[in-house]
Amino acid sequence: MTNELLINKINNLKICVLIPTYNNERTLKRVIDGVLQYTNNIIIINDGSTDSTAQILENYTQVQHILVPQNQGKGNALRQGFIKASTLGYDYAITIDSDGQHFPEDIQVFVEALEQAENKNLLLIGARNMSHESVPGKSSFGNKFSNFWFWFETGIKLTDTQSGFRLYPLKALNKLHFYTKKFEFEIEVIVKAAWNDVLVKNVPVQVLYDETERVSHFRPFKDFTRISILNTCLVLILIFYIKPRDLFRKLKKKGIKRFFIEDFLGHQDSPTKKALSVALGVFIGLSPFWGFHTLIVISLAILFNLNKAIAFGFSNVSLPPFIPFVLYASSKIGQTILGVDYNYTLEMFKNGFEITDHLKTYVVGSFTLAIIAATVLGIASFIVFSVFTKKNISLQNG
Repeated sequence: MTNELLINKINNLKICVLIPTYNNERTLKRVIDGVLQYTNNIIIINDGSTDSTAQILENYTQVQHILVPQNQGKGNALRQGFIKASTLGYDYAITIDSDGQHFPEDIQVFVEALEQAENKNLLLIGARNMSHESVPGKSSFGNKFSNFWFWFETGIKLTDTQSGFRLYPLKALNKLHFYTKKFEFEIEVIVKAAWNDVLVKNVPVQVLYDETERVSHFRPFKDFTRISILNTCLVLILIFYIKPRDLFRKLKKKGIKRFFIEDFLGHQDSPTKKALSVALGVFIGLSPFWGFHTLIVISLAILFNLNKAIAFGFSNVSLPPFIPFVLYASSKIGQTILGVDYNYTLEMFKNGFEITDHLKTYVVGSFTLAIIAATVLGIASFIVFSVFTKKNISLQNG
């Protein structure tokens, strides 16, 4: 693709390039000059630099400038850039780091991927070759760590979630609320975008870590702690809001009957996988981990690659109206196993009976009930799913 053709495509797709910078005087000019070969739609965010950055930027009057008087972090710089880009009428923003690790010619990769995509509600992340000899070991480890949590929180597997070379859909971002302002923002933004139906994908890009020029502002202890806190918050939001929200939306859209047939019976998962998901949900729902059922069942469903909707749905076997019956059954089973008799009645459990008075009996009975119920319902659901799957295949072939 010629430079002229690429320039036209960038303009037609309403793309700009954001360059956040903080004390990168050794590489900043080279990065700007490289981007200018493909577009003048550039917004540079000077995040309170104290070196010669201001003097360098004086030579680039043809591009937009944002000055943040005091350094506030990369996340804040990007957020300022997104706001400016939106007010200027751009639909997409490509972000490129000013430390020289990215190659401006890879802008073409993002433009082509966007142009060819059917779904334009797209967020692209440049996937670096993390096995390249110039890539520091700590960066490779950090990327794997980030990739895992992104997959855990969204179910999307990417090879690089930390690259700052990205294409963002500005209209989609304008609908979201963000709270972080430093490096962890680049995690928050892709997770929340994925949760709100933005397609998040990798595209291949080149990378160069020149330690003689590159200045990294990542502070391992402080920033890793911030990222860990963010991931903890995102997991809690996933469990207590996103998953229930998605389940409710499906139920509302399809109705209970259609939801049950399509998402439970008709899901593309195998009968074995769906049955195991039922068994997991029932086991966790009847277990004595009160207050943590949703957290545990979603975590285990993700860990063992089971059907999260089914597992979550069946974990609700312990909804408030059923709790007295679950507690009573658990206690009676525990008494039988331990050979004791406390003369419990169902009415006692309905009237706020303190099960902790005989905790050992309850815990033993609870786990026993969970195992029995999970086994029975797991086998029963396997039979139902198998029959339903065979009927579907017969109808499709007939």
